[in-house]
Amino acid sequence: MTALISRFTALLALVISVGCAAQGAADHENAASAKRGEYLVNTSGCHDCHTPFKMGPQGPEPDMSRMLSGHPETFPVAAPAGVKGPWVWAAVETNTAFSGPWGISYTANLTPDRNTGLGIWTEDMFMRAIRTGRHMGQSRPINPPMPWPAYRNFTDDDLKAIFTYLRTIPPITNHVPDYLPPPAAATTETR
Repeated sequence: MTALISRFTALLALVISVGCAAQGAADHENAASAKRGEYLVNTSGCHDCHTPFKMGPQGPEPDMSRMLSGHPETFPVAAPAGVKGPWVWAAVETNTAFSGPWGISYTANLTPDRNTGLGIWTEDMFMRAIRTGRHMGQSRPINPPMPWPAYRNFTDDDLKAIFTYLRTIPPITNHVPDYLPPPAAATTETR
């Protein structure tokens, strides 16, 4: 009986050891993917719109305490900018809401917050959103100035790395307003 227990203990130790090694390899692969995603987010201009700006010593700069949280819910913008002539669109001071012929678009919360960010999104939803220009990969269009037509050219591995990285950042609860169509379109839609 003691020999049987010893063999069982040895087998259990082996299974645990192999499992831990496999988990360690997966963790290392995930960390490398997240690091690549961080690089891509930082070099692809994601903070330029999805991180609200604040005034710094050199002028406007991303407020990293609100990193990638989208348009601040405490900054209401409900009227389109009155642009004309060669100017066709405008941005608010936080650089997170944009007005143009399409209406008013607000940058999304890319943090992993479950209620207001990407917390319930799957990797597939994220990839389809970037590839198709549709929110959650299937609903409303993603509006300008989001450069999804350029970002859809990322490789699958790049988009997976970006998604992996976005899952590692601190979740920030921030209810971004819904897109507002232009006044003429809003009138047409209600008829």
